[in-house]
Amino acid sequence: MHNIQLHGRADIRRILLVKWSALGDVIISTAILEDLRQAFPNATIDLNILPPWDRLFRQDTRVNNLLVIDLRGQDKGWKGVWRWLKNVRRNKYDLVIDLQSNDRSRFLISALRILSPVRPILMGNRRSFPYHLSPPWKSKPIEVAALDQFRQTLAAGGIQTSTPRPVLQIPQENLERAAQMLKQHGLSPQGFAALIPGCQAAGHLKRWGTENYVALARKLHEATLEKIVLVGGKDEIKDCAEIEAACGDWVVNLCGKTEIFDLVPIFEQAKVIIGNDTGPTHLASCTERPIVVICGPTDPRRVKPAGDNVRAIQADLPCINCYQKECDHHSCMKAITPEMVFEMVKPELENNRGESRDL
Repeated sequence: MHNIQLHGRADIRRILLVKWSALGDVIISTAILEDLRQAFPNATIDLNILPPWDRLFRQDTRVNNLLVIDLRGQDKGWKGVWRWLKNVRRNKYDLVIDLQSNDRSRFLISALRILSPVRPILMGNRRSFPYHLSPPWKSKPIEVAALDQFRQTLAAGGIQTSTPRPVLQIPQENLERAAQMLKQHGLSPQGFAALIPGCQAAGHLKRWGTENYVALARKLHEATLEKIVLVGGKDEIKDCAEIEAACGDWVVNLCGKTEIFDLVPIFEQAKVIIGNDTGPTHLASCTERPIVVICGPTDPRRVKPAGDNVRAIQADLPCINCYQKECDHHSCMKAITPEMVFEMVKPELENNRGESRDL
């Protein structure tokens, strides 16, 4: 099947979007979800996702149903395969879009194509069985950003994509919680910088280091910013506590004190946002605020959050983009200085009117 134009077709009534993980890619895929809802306003759109990321879509009006099967946990193995096939066959989808496109998802969709009496159009982001429609490449190119890969998958079926950045629907209770936090800590609009100094423990090489964040926080505060806000999860509590202790009462440590949905409205009020390659940095890209992401062992062409307000910094070394879990020198992060990062956001700090410039 080639040159098929699916955009807005009335016979596409039931759509399944497959995107299991990880947090960054799930957030990026919300831009595609927005495009799908605009392309098929009257269709049923279901989302197949792994826990715990299903909680991001429990109140999302763009999603009709969530298909949550824990293929890595309690539904691991043939139990999960059978449950997945049973549910997908029962729902009789007209279109299945696989944005995960790994070996496991291709296996499940291959089984669906072979065993299902209903034959949906199958889309994936690599040219191989079982997909009917896909971009021209046989394997996902690392140098192409995730959102561009997703867009080219939809483009293979003539589905228009125009959403520039992720779109999360924030529940009212989280908007109110975030507003209360901002008020409680005296955080005025664009009067603070948000720093994201951690990442999951398993990816510790992606951390720039607490000493660097301390030095950067001081520079930002000395420049013009009243406060510096630290955000993160349980794996970053120690790092954020060290940064807070080394600075002063102008640091607001919210690490471990926020829910995912609280972060977006907090980020929306920041002057600038600076962080490592980690999930919360992708959450920040749901806003139009200037963002700098610090990359070392991961390729910024692949991992940089979506949006024209995002810039990445990476050292020019032979060993960058190694994706290693252990390293005895960590040169890629040591080569990036607080002065280098500060210079990237300096134009924003000099904008006294509070108007955002493109980074």
